[in-house]
Amino acid sequence: MNWQQVADALFPQGHRIVERDCFLSGEAQVGGQTVTVIGTTGHTPIGVEIALAQASAILDTVRRHPGRAIVILVDTEGQRLRRRDEMLGINSYMAHLGKCVELARRRGHRIVGLVYDQALSGGFITSGLIADACYALPEATIRVMGLPAMARITKVPLERLEELAQDNPVFAPGAENYLRMGGVAGIWHENLAAALEDALAQAGPQDRRAELGLERGGRKLAFAVAQAVRTGSDVQAA
Repeated sequence: MNWQQVADALFPQGHRIVERDCFLSGEAQVGGQTVTVIGTTGHTPIGVEIALAQASAILDTVRRHPGRAIVILVDTEGQRLRRRDEMLGINSYMAHLGKCVELARRRGHRIVGLVYDQALSGGFITSGLIADACYALPEATIRVMGLPAMARITKVPLERLEELAQDNPVFAPGAENYLRMGGVAGIWHENLAAALEDALAQAGPQDRRAELGLERGGRKLAFAVAQAVRTGSDVQAA
């Protein structure tokens, strides 16, 4: 499904979204309210230009439209791995984008992400994953690192990682596994407009990903460790 099809399904009340060099920006109507829409398409990697463009669109919304909800459409192969971007300090650009999202959240903007195609590594972390809640379409591809690359870096044999991935969502890609871990709040199978309206109504600044991961059996210690750090107590595993 391309971004135009997704946008038409999400915003049947109308939208004015434009694409420039794989960067999406504009506004749309949801439940009679105007929302800001940003995102990416074409599996584009997030380099310094798109990171700045997304940050600029968010800051413009904060400045000109206080409290307006923001929808992030995600389709990226991750952080752009080029010498130019690394020399310019791509990590700082990504951090700047993340800070802009957090600023919007603290100013009362509800932020919802939707992975409609592909979401990989750093490009996903500072877009959909940093939203109040991130959702996915059933056919979405989501992963931080492929198992062959993980095997090279961790020195764990690929066969062992493939075995672990059968039962542990941390090692396995896909929207269903990220749902189990709590990184994805839900998977939208139909009526995307109603699903988005409901997601915006429920969106809030509280981060429930670790708690959801525990409830769904995908991350059994993350919530307990976070609570222990917060309270200074011992870890109480489920």
